[in-house]
This record gives sequence, C-alpha cells and structure tokens, in this order.
Amino acid sequence: MNKIKAGIVGGTGYTGIELLRILTQHPRVNLVCITSRSEVGQPVSNTYPSLRGVVDLNFSDPGSEELKRCDVVFSATPNGVAMQHAREFLAAGVKLIDLAADFRIKNVEIWEQWYGMKHACPELIEQAVYGFPEMHRDKIRGASLVANPGCYPTAVQLGFLPLIESGVVDVTSLIADAKSGVSGAGRTAALGTSFSEIGESFKAYNVSGHRHLPEIRQGLEWANGAPVELVFTPHLLPLVRGIHATLYATLTTKELDLQNMFERRYADEPFVDVMPAGSHPDTASVKGTNTCRISVHRPQGGDKVVVLAVEDNLVKGASGQAVQNMNLMFDLEETAGLTQVALVP
Repeated sequence: MNKIKAGIVGGTGYTGIELLRILTQHPRVNLVCITSRSEVGQPVSNTYPSLRGVVDLNFSDPGSEELKRCDVVFSATPNGVAMQHAREFLAAGVKLIDLAADFRIKNVEIWEQWYGMKHACPELIEQAVYGFPEMHRDKIRGASLVANPGCYPTAVQLGFLPLIESGVVDVTSLIADAKSGVSGAGRTAALGTSFSEIGESFKAYNVSGHRHLPEIRQGLEWANGAPVELVFTPHLLPLVRGIHATLYATLTTKELDLQNMFERRYADEPFVDVMPAGSHPDTASVKGTNTCRISVHRPQGGDKVVVLAVEDNLVKGASGQAVQNMNLMFDLEETAGLTQVALVP
C-alpha cells in the first residue's frame, strides 16, 4: 500500500514539532521533507532530541523543490507565509494544509483589517475549505487547500455548536471566556511569555479584540445562518499546553435536555467527548491528544447554560486537527495516527 508523501514548511515551531511527533506514528505517511530557514542542513534531532532515532532527516530550505513532489504539505509558519506559496503548490498538484490564518476568513477585507497585511492570493480564499471536520467533513474530503482552524476557535465553536444549531439560545449575547497555555504564543522568546513573567500569574489579554474573534464569529454564523454577537476574552494560563473555554448563553426555551442534545450531536464524532452530566473536564485529561472534552451545565435550572470545553491547543487546536483533515482529504480512517492516550500526570 503506497504511503502519502508529506512535507512540512516551518519545522522548528511548536506546531511543526507536534506534526513531526504525530506523522512519524502515522501508518500511512512517509515524511520526506522538513524546512527551516534558520536550521538548513542541520539534523532535525539536533533541534529536537526527542526525535533521535525517529526522524532521520535534515532541515531543508523552504524553497526546496522536494516539497512540490509531496502529496501533501503542511504549512506550520507564521501568518502571511502560506499565501506566498499556495499557488505554486496547488499548480504542482500538491494538497496544502495551512495551520496559520491565511485562508480561514472568507471576507478578504476583514482578514486584512485583523492581520494588518495585504492578502497575496485572495482568489484562493473561496477555494479554501475551513478544516473543521465536525461541520465541514464532506467539503474537506474533496479539498486541495484546507485552512486549519485556530486553537481558541476550535474549542469555542465545538462548545457552542449544538446550542446554535438547535436554535435554543439567544445568539445576540454569547460569551466565550477562554484560557490558553503559553505554547499558544509560539516558540519565539519574548518577555511576556517567559517563565518568571507568567509563573504563578494569570491575566486576560487582547480584551478589545483578538484575531480569533472574526474566525469564531464566522463559524458560529455559518451554524446559525444569520449574524451572532459574541464577546470573546482570552487569558494566559501558567501552563505549557491546554485550552479551557467557559462558554455562556441564555436559553430561549426551558423544556430542554441539554445533556442529550450534546450527546446526540457528537455521538459519531471520534474526537469530541461529551462527559457525563455534572462533569468538569480539565486540560490534563487531553494533554497530547486530539480530543476535545465537553460538559454542559444549567446552573440552578435557570435560563443560563454554561459549556466547558477543553483541548490541547497544539493537537486538536492545531497539528492533530491538521492530520485529521489530511486523513479526510486522502480517504483514510479519520483517526489514523491520532489515537494517543493523554499524558497524565
């Protein structure tokens, strides 16, 4: 059985190393090329000793022609990079999965406003499929260009989706209170994410507007079929991995079995775990996995619903979801390479 030839652009960041960890365990993938401008020619295992004896490759230049001989390329680069090369990959018949935000937002003007740059290939935005399997599985199967969702948007959308699809909440007053581990800020050293600055501390950031807000709103509006109003407040947690989203909405009808609603919506989803009534999922339970764990609550039986959603921001929130999308694009078992058990403690 032929293996899929995969390449990674930007192999030295956290999403890049997570892709390496997952793809080396994938039964149907042959990893053939990993690029890095700063580490060209250096063995991958020099940068990541965890991959000694597992990845026997050197970092290549991002301009390597070997990438165009791949079946699929993952772009694990900062925002604004994938769009510079998307045309040539697609012209060469290579499927492209972008882990950054270049193709997530369909309105080009909104994208340029939030990301502060001119889009290099706006004609490809409509072609791109938003890689959120729980909503767009069939479209992903036929895609050549996939925009992998952001980490916060994955947890928030999964938490709100059953409520919005069922039309049982006031979509003008949604609140997402979300917290992320520091790895979500990337691997580049910065004062604000240094250990001495974040250890034993906790804070909100970008309260006036986070770049993931228009992406989350777009996804919820697709589910609703009409505009929604959302307050999204991100926070930085003093831990490495994990996202915890606490979501609030006001019910418009009282005769509901919310637990049953969530269980039915995600009954066939391999990477969404609806926990028993009264549960409080924690980030440790999903560390290193592609699972999003969800619980739903109705405090004091009133008209408010509180949804708790946890995920590993580097796996279901990034690289694991990218591999899930690849599996769909190549008609593989959706769970292939993604059955790791959480690391506890």
